[in-house]
Amino acid sequence: MTTNAPASRHPHDDPARPLLTTPFTARTDAREVIAGVDLTGRRAVVTGGASGLGAETVRALAEAGAEVTVAVRRPEAAEPLVRESAAVDGAGPVRTAPLDLSDLTSVDAFVRNWRGPLDILVANAGIMALPERTLTPQGWEMQLATNYLGHFALATGLHPALCEAGSARIVVVSSGAHLATPFDFDDPHFERRPYDPWTAYGQSKSADVLLAAGAHRWATDGITANALNPGYILTGLQRHLDDATMRAFGVMDDEGNLTPLPYYKTPAQGAATSVLLAASPLLEGVTGRYFEDNQEARLVTDEENPTAGVAAHAVDPRAADRLWEYATQALRTR
Repeated sequence: MTTNAPASRHPHDDPARPLLTTPFTARTDAREVIAGVDLTGRRAVVTGGASGLGAETVRALAEAGAEVTVAVRRPEAAEPLVRESAAVDGAGPVRTAPLDLSDLTSVDAFVRNWRGPLDILVANAGIMALPERTLTPQGWEMQLATNYLGHFALATGLHPALCEAGSARIVVVSSGAHLATPFDFDDPHFERRPYDPWTAYGQSKSADVLLAAGAHRWATDGITANALNPGYILTGLQRHLDDATMRAFGVMDDEGNLTPLPYYKTPAQGAATSVLLAASPLLEGVTGRYFEDNQEARLVTDEENPTAGVAAHAVDPRAADRLWEYATQALRTR
């Protein structure tokens, strides 16, 4: 593993800084990356933790001893996971709490009801490629509201609890879709430009990376934040894609059966990088970075037409600070 120097204000400001590497691979699963790590006494929140990557993240953290709150729109959907975890010897308690990230009233209620320190916040919940432009009551585009603004409101609302923990981690699940789409500060909610499902999704995922980069301001509070691309995985995230699109992607046969491609990961493998960032001692003190396949990703430029790595526009310190101020103002004027 590469030895880390203390994190700078913006890690990507130093082009000579070596990328952080780990002994794990794209095929390592979530339990393997924290094998032997004891999280007893640590408290975690995982948004969207009832299924897919979120459920695998919950399982790994709970089996390592953490107390995990599954924050979801329908808490009853997480009850099987609660019962499953309760039957695992040595697992920490798993609880549920209602949270709709597109509804700020729901986010506010979650924050008000939280008691005590919070060691780990995994911003995992998300929606992808809504076919039509859909707005929240605040007039926010739904993908941006759910994937980014709701998580920003949750993280800032829980800031005192994260501070209380003394050494807390925020993990933001982004996507390789961020590579093609910078954040559009002039028209983030598609009020003037034509709505495109993938542009909206990619923008929200660039915003997620910028959220982790912008959290540098919390480093003195003992809070670190990093973003990640989990890779290609078939989960409920694809629920808004029609069969024709799934077939065009090569992941559905003529009978409607899902057929993952060879490079696709299992949900447990997809959750590994989230769990690595949330709990591995290898990430102690690391902040403001972007990971994929359990390694820190290479910085790439738009001119490279990249398919992997982290885009310069998503870790631009000026954009990160500007987006933080934009979101802060948006919450004030909702």
